[in-house]
Amino acid sequence: MHMNDIISIGDMHVRVAGHGPALVFCHGYTTTGEFWRQQMGAFSRDHRLVVPDLPGHGRSASPRSRRYTIDAFVNDLVLLFDKLRLDDAILVGLSMGGTIAQRFALAHPSRLRALVLVGATPHGLGPDVNVKNVLQAIDTVGVTAASQAVIDRSFGSAASAELLAFAREQVAHTPEFVAREAIVSLNEADSRAQLARLALPTLVVCGEEDAITPPAESHALAAGIPGAILQLVPSAAHFPMLEQPERFNASLRDFIARIDKRSGA
Repeated sequence: MHMNDIISIGDMHVRVAGHGPALVFCHGYTTTGEFWRQQMGAFSRDHRLVVPDLPGHGRSASPRSRRYTIDAFVNDLVLLFDKLRLDDAILVGLSMGGTIAQRFALAHPSRLRALVLVGATPHGLGPDVNVKNVLQAIDTVGVTAASQAVIDRSFGSAASAELLAFAREQVAHTPEFVAREAIVSLNEADSRAQLARLALPTLVVCGEEDAITPPAESHALAAGIPGAILQLVPSAAHFPMLEQPERFNASLRDFIARIDKRSGA
C-alpha cells in the first residue's frame, strides 16, 4: 500500500495516495482524516485519494486569525481542489463533512462527479447533540472531555474498545475556540430548501444505530436529493466506515461502479 505524500495546502495537513479518479474524504466535527483509515488501502489501488485534516483538526494548523465555519471549510476545499487541479472528484463527507460537502456541491457542482454523505443531515444536528449542550459541556468539563463524550455516544454496540480509544485520542486535537465556532456554524447550517438543486449522483450512508445523526436525517437527505441512493448499515452507528468497513467499502464501490456505467467510463 502506498501511503504516499503528506502535503500542506493552506492551513491543512493533507494525505494524498494512489492514482486514478479522485476521491476526496472530508471528516467531521473534531474528528480527523484518520477516520478514513479503513478506506485508504481499499481504494488507493484504483483511485487518487485526497484526505485532509480540516483546519483546527488533527495535525492541521489552527491559527486564531481565521474562521472555523462551514463556509470557511468550503473555501478550504476550494483551495484544495485548485492546488491539486481536481475537477471531476467524488466528494465523501462525514457528519459535519457532509454539511460542508453539500454546500460545496451546491456552489461548485461542475467540479464534482458525485457526492457521498455519511452520517449527515440536511439541517443542523441530530437531536442528541444540541448546540447548547455541547457548549455547556465545553464550559463545564473542557473541550477534550466534551468531544470525547460525543465520541462515546457515536459508536454502535459492535464497536471494539480499541476503536473507541482511537477515536477518543483523535478528537483531543481540536482547540476550544475551533470547536465552539464550528459547532455554532454547523447548528445553523440548513440546505433543505436547496437539496432539489443537487443534480449529482448521490449516495447517502447511515449506521442503523446512529444516535448522533439518526437514520431519519439520512432519509430526509435522500428524499430531498433527486435520485439519491440510501444505504443503511447494520451494526454501525455514526462511523460506519470505521465500524463496518467491509460493508461501507462495498457500498461505495457499488456506487462508483454504477456512476462509471452511467457515464460510460
